[in-house]
Amino acid sequence: MTLQQKALLFDLNGTMINDMEYHLEGWFNMLNKLGANLPREIVRSHMYGKNEELLVRVFGKDHFTAEQMEEIAHEKEVLYQEAFRPHLELIAGLPAFLEKAAAAGIPMAIGSAANTFNINYVLDNLHIRHYLKAIVSADDVTTSKPDPEVFLKCAQALGVAPGGCIVFEDAPKGVEAALNAGMETIVLTTMHTREEFAAYNNIKAFVADYTDPVLQQLFV
Repeated sequence: MTLQQKALLFDLNGTMINDMEYHLEGWFNMLNKLGANLPREIVRSHMYGKNEELLVRVFGKDHFTAEQMEEIAHEKEVLYQEAFRPHLELIAGLPAFLEKAAAAGIPMAIGSAANTFNINYVLDNLHIRHYLKAIVSADDVTTSKPDPEVFLKCAQALGVAPGGCIVFEDAPKGVEAALNAGMETIVLTTMHTREEFAAYNNIKAFVADYTDPVLQQLFV
């Protein structure tokens, strides 16, 4: 399969921008403000899927109403955006990588558990929307990662078979979602160690950022 027959799918947080510690801090403060009294590493373990799903995992199904969860999640995201804004930039090497992929005619998409509010915050402030032919957010799926829905919707929107998609991820649940979708992954080690991905056999490479020479193999 030639590169032009492939697509590149990007998770957003921790994969295109290195912001997961800011999300962790936001959730740590918000959850403990709400009385969870959890250490940071336990909060970190809950950071996957939709915001509302995180709140259910921590507090139980009926602790908050849907409206309360929406308000809590929005407050946390506003605080996160304010804290991260001075540091908002693409991960090293990604601007050139996106430009090279676009010049090669490779379709690209975002498949993220972030909501539209946060995705727009990144795309509009960093001016990268034009690289992406599809965006699938938490607002567009019924079931979150590790369910493959988000990545399968990306593949469908791009008109590329799942097996032709390479997913850039930073989290084990995201890699599992790609595996469930029949897709290979490249893992950014911004939030998790290599050892945390030992259960998955769909990983092509681990990289610290997009300057890693291994990524040039994608253009051969």
